[in-house]
Amino acid sequence: MPATALRRTKTGSRYVLGVLFILAGANHLRNPALYVAIMPPYLPWHLALVYISGAAQITLGALLLWRRWSAVAAWGLIALLAVIFPANLHMALHPERYRSVPEVALWLRLPLQGVLMLWAWWYTRGEGAGDGE
Repeated sequence: MPATALRRTKTGSRYVLGVLFILAGANHLRNPALYVAIMPPYLPWHLALVYISGAAQITLGALLLWRRWSAVAAWGLIALLAVIFPANLHMALHPERYRSVPEVALWLRLPLQGVLMLWAWWYTRGEGAGDGE
């Protein structure tokens, strides 16, 4: 793929990822009860953490839309995904607590987080042809 086409693809996919996180974060704020219900019992301040994670997703997703801030936003999204991974693992290990979600979906979320982390990592490498230019 020519460098120009790859650059366009990278920019377009950065916008897609940013909007996905903005929408996910907005859903945390619009429907916090859904997320409170899936919080692991070992975490304190469930409602506050739902609001904080939603606000972080919106903020980082929005920052990802601007090339100038995309690397910082991408590292923030990677960190956020790492922080919420244990909660998703908890859900997969205790499917009986989350009967409204198919068990296979609980397990598929785990590698999906890795894919999202790799996707975000791509934007830590600059807007060149994907090699840090």
